Amino acid sequence: MIILGVDPGTLVTGYGVVEVERGRFRVLEYDVVKTRSNRSMPIRLKSIYSKLCEVIQKFHPDEFAIETAFYGKNAQSAMKIGHARGVSILAAVNHEIPTAEYSPREVKRAVVGNGAASKSQVSYMIKSLLRLRQSPKFYDATDALAVAICHYHRRQHSSKGTRSSSTSRPTSWKAYVEAHPERLAKLP
Repeated sequence: MIILGVDPGTLVTGYGVVEVERGRFRVLEYDVVKTRSNRSMPIRLKSIYSKLCEVIQKFHPDEFAIETAFYGKNAQSAMKIGHARGVSILAAVNHEIPTAEYSPREVKRAVVGNGAASKSQVSYMIKSLLRLRQSPKFYDATDALAVAICHYHRRQHSSKGTRSSSTSRPTSWKAYVEAHPERLAKLP
């Protein structure tokens, strides 16, 4: 299965394409779509849409996952992110790819084990889980890969039914690392 994960933004949109075979991840590509703030919003949105369409045509993902907007105190920022999310989802829908959305807390919890994890913790875990030689240059790309991994785990979880009460989720970064030593890359 090939999953395209997206972390939307109007200035920087991260994307990551992972292939999952028998529970093992292989990174096919990750990068960011950078747009200039001096360009009009419609031109920036077109850039995001066009690049994601190129990625879709190149890798033919089976599924698409995107992070939902974080609604902080700035409504204007939330609206702009909504535009980026809209064109990203449109790229997937126009290519008839099933889509899913995950909150930032849900993505962090799936990858790090803590919904309040920092971007550097997410980056570290992505590097370890995907056995990358170095962390992606932009957190937006790291977050997009995390969205793809979150989608895979949520999909697996939902196909297996509900979690039993005897299975517990780690409650901290330390507990997660102790519970999943196999997911950490061996450091030199």
